[in-house]
Amino acid sequence: MEPMESARRVLQLVRPGSLIDFPQESDKELSREKLINRLNYINFQDGTLLVNFRHSRFSQVVSLEAKPLPCQDDWLDCAWIDPAEVPHKTKGTTFENLFIIDGSKLVVVEPTVTGMSEKGISFRLPETCREVSYRKVRRHLCDGVEARLIQNGVLFDGTLLDFSAVAFRIEVSAKRPQRFEWVNPEAPVSIIFSRDGLTLYSAECRIISESFGQKARTYVLSPTTSQMSRFRAKEMRAIREELVPLPNIIFRHPFSNKITDLKVLDLSGSGFAVCEDEETSVLMPGMMIPDVELNIANSFSARCVVQVVYRSVQKSGTDESWVKCGLSLLDMDVNDHVRLLALLYLAKDRNSYLCNKVNLDDLWQFFFETGFIYPKKYAFVQANKEKLKETYHRLYTEHPSIARHFLYQERGAILGHMAMLRFHKNSWLIHHHAANRSESNNAGLVVLNQLARSINDSHNLYSAHMSFVVCYYRPENKFPNRVFGTAARLIKDQKGCSIDTFAYLHYQRGTLGGGTFSRGWSLAKAQPADLMELEVFYEHSSGGLMLHALHLDADTLDCDELTREYRQLGFQMERHIYALKKDGVLKAVVLINLSDMGLNLSDLTNCIHIIVLEGDELGTEVLNQVLGILTVKYEQNELPILIYPTTYADAKGVSYEKQYVLWALNISHSGADFYKYMTQLLTRSGKKKLP
Repeated sequence: MEPMESARRVLQLVRPGSLIDFPQESDKELSREKLINRLNYINFQDGTLLVNFRHSRFSQVVSLEAKPLPCQDDWLDCAWIDPAEVPHKTKGTTFENLFIIDGSKLVVVEPTVTGMSEKGISFRLPETCREVSYRKVRRHLCDGVEARLIQNGVLFDGTLLDFSAVAFRIEVSAKRPQRFEWVNPEAPVSIIFSRDGLTLYSAECRIISESFGQKARTYVLSPTTSQMSRFRAKEMRAIREELVPLPNIIFRHPFSNKITDLKVLDLSGSGFAVCEDEETSVLMPGMMIPDVELNIANSFSARCVVQVVYRSVQKSGTDESWVKCGLSLLDMDVNDHVRLLALLYLAKDRNSYLCNKVNLDDLWQFFFETGFIYPKKYAFVQANKEKLKETYHRLYTEHPSIARHFLYQERGAILGHMAMLRFHKNSWLIHHHAANRSESNNAGLVVLNQLARSINDSHNLYSAHMSFVVCYYRPENKFPNRVFGTAARLIKDQKGCSIDTFAYLHYQRGTLGGGTFSRGWSLAKAQPADLMELEVFYEHSSGGLMLHALHLDADTLDCDELTREYRQLGFQMERHIYALKKDGVLKAVVLINLSDMGLNLSDLTNCIHIIVLEGDELGTEVLNQVLGILTVKYEQNELPILIYPTTYADAKGVSYEKQYVLWALNISHSGADFYKYMTQLLTRSGKKKLP
């Protein structure tokens, strides 16, 4: 039993004298021994009970609050809470009974009065008493929760008094010139609950009842719906797992401020379902819970922010009712979330690993044997192989928040690998996809499906910073073209998934460029107006996602949050944006990415992107001068250069080695479509060998 509710509040819910209206089947007999234990618990909690008197002339019931003193046998002494009101309130009355009110339960005791004074009252307890269920769902007292009632532009402020999972009671005040007659009880109202400036709940409600009053009034309200949509509906929902043992969630309830512990029935990377007893349920759809501990057998623990999205009453085989509630995960520490996903993925497939500890010798051997590191690529990185080994040691053993890797292993042997790297503020780069097809036909697709599932599970979390994912691939490379290229063609929406083609070449420092620009040319740090002009050009030439995915938006030009995070983790990731102009007219925008050598083995995180808006006057001489000036920022002598559009390179005779496609996915728009496609692709691969 919880501590006693305030008697003055309870009197508005349960009227003494109305017990005759209670159904007899709701009665339960309590022995004197159990009654004494309950009375002592009330004393322990500094709670109160109600002493009821009936007026001899008018049959009106008067109730006074009293505190029970410690009780050992059938004698009970109680002290009045407000002794001053006893003489005039009990005048002309006779004792009726005692009420002990606990949520949805009411204990009715009919003892014999043995004495009464201005200080207290004494009783001899009966052998039995009655416990009555007067409400199907228990109400819980609240403290410190601000309430706001809004209807048709009228706003009343007040407090939340008590709540159940299906209704709540608020008290609001009217301030001049407000009148409570402005509230139409037959129309819905909007309700907002908050504590210390943090919004805890908002919903449309209907008015069940209201009190009378000109300065203050109480309203009993009920939400108009038992579920809500926190995010856009998905055709492919996150996969839920039933773990053994079942996890628990532990939190301090945002309304009552009491500790609550509930069993988790199933969970995914984006949310979970819990079960409650119907009578004592405390979760209401729309409720925000700012601090929840997810605990699995005291061996895994993570804190998170959740929101209740639905409440459903279930029937068990014995016709007993219980409640299933769904909670959506809004945020969690990114490293804790990765640990949770790793556990869930292993529960689904014992050979699927996320960010596990890797034997780096085995990983390097896998990269070479699968041809992922081919001779030309190795020639490019071998001079810095010691730095490369150190970088990968930190990525695969320290598990920094800016990187994830996915492995498919059987009996300890690596058969498939894929990785992601936080590339820009809210963009992740998919890279390092390799598979041993001689040992497993679908290992490459399995890790790709893991990655797609991870995106689907993670992108709604603020801490993941995952609005876009990008991938570079050569169009003649069949596998990525089949997977990513086909996904873009199936989605058929440039704002959901787009591809843009770059000319790729290597620039040798010190052999070309440098010197002074020709007359009229200038190179300076880009300004917001330059990126706005770039956006107009790109929207006309492509209309895709490249600028958003590469973080070339005018309003985020000076954001260096990611640079600081990399630096704190012991890595480097810098970006610089320059505007190349002729006589003040923007001709090209240059994006410089600076990172640790080999962070991406094709060095696409350590390269220069050149986006040409107007190429008629931009010849190779000026282009080489630009590169000669900007490449002083790099340590290596040979640098990857990506030029967009390829038509410029072709028209000016720029010699390039190959083309790279930049694939970009807007996750909130088309992430579910990509996940669905990957799931179908993996399913089909089990039936026939992929080309």
